Amino acid sequence: MDQTLSAADTAPLERVRRAAWFPTLTSAAQQEVLDRMQMQSLRTGEALSIQGELQTHWCGVLDGLLKWSSASRQGRSLTLGGLSVGSWFGEGSLLRQAPREAEIVALRPSLVALLPRDVFEELVQTQPGFTHFLLRHINERLHWFMGDIRAHRLLNVDSQVARALVGLFHPVLHPCASTHLAITQEEVAQLIGISRQRCNSALRSLQIAGLVRLDRGSITVLELETLRGRIEGGSGT
Repeated sequence: MDQTLSAADTAPLERVRRAAWFPTLTSAAQQEVLDRMQMQSLRTGEALSIQGELQTHWCGVLDGLLKWSSASRQGRSLTLGGLSVGSWFGEGSLLRQAPREAEIVALRPSLVALLPRDVFEELVQTQPGFTHFLLRHINERLHWFMGDIRAHRLLNVDSQVARALVGLFHPVLHPCASTHLAITQEEVAQLIGISRQRCNSALRSLQIAGLVRLDRGSITVLELETLRGRIEGGSGT
């Protein structure tokens, strides 16, 4: 259920203040954002939005992990990626004024910030710094999606898993990531759209190579740059 925060419940709003786009706003615009921002808590498996519905908010992940996927009428599903803490999304559907073409589902208990459409549109029209942020944000997401097409056609499973982990460290799309990821191996598999068994095997290979450490309910990335190299060097199936 959406809820507008009271003045006493400031912790989520402090996370909004730390978003890269927030300092680009004027003081008046910042205050309007804080006054109008809503929060939605999601249970594991609960949908934030479903494919085909109209987008009413610009969204940001303050806690948890979401999966972004699209399904065909025949029931086939394609995972588009993960949305981790610090991710802001939904601007495409708002700008196009079109129904959402993907479903957003929580992979774990999550907290999402919701900025109403009218406030978002006002920021686009009156805040040049915010518009510049959106342009860069959209460009980086497009570049990442193009890489996803390449990955699924050219990279082996180990490299696809490496790419999924590296993606959670994207400095623009996921700017709040820590080298210690509170993510399970099953969640990584869901982000990529492969079986848990294949994902576990790939993660074990990365651990043997000294690139990650696997713990119960978490993964620690030990060699991020080397892991990025796996994306460029992987091939086959």
